[in-house]
Amino acid sequence: MLTPDLCTEEEVRTLVHAFYAKVRKDDVLGPIFNTQVHDWDEHLLTLTSFWSSILRATGSYTGTPMQKHAAMPHLDEALFQRWLSLFLETTKEQPNEAMGQRAYTTAQRIAQSLWYSWQMKNEPGSMPKDLRLD
Repeated sequence: MLTPDLCTEEEVRTLVHAFYAKVRKDDVLGPIFNTQVHDWDEHLLTLTSFWSSILRATGSYTGTPMQKHAAMPHLDEALFQRWLSLFLETTKEQPNEAMGQRAYTTAQRIAQSLWYSWQMKNEPGSMPKDLRLD
């Protein structure tokens, strides 16, 4: 069960900012995110709220990430894997190991769900494939 005791709000914010700093600079993911995100300050607030809701059970996030990601036409499995790879790298750098492990495990589930959702919307005639997780 998730509780606010897992981590602080500042630890969540640090994780989110560190991760998306890497994403923005990444040769593969950066161009995609930088095209889609028009206000990074606002987006980072939203993402911090999202991860705070997940890791600290704050309930502060309201939104529809599934529909937004499914609507992006040019995603593929390798992009989701790259996102997870950077996320794992970032979580391992965090001093709070328990938070990092929980965040990464959750990120794997989120990536899998987003990948299924994307496939169902963009490849409706095909059976969705699992995201290969390392």
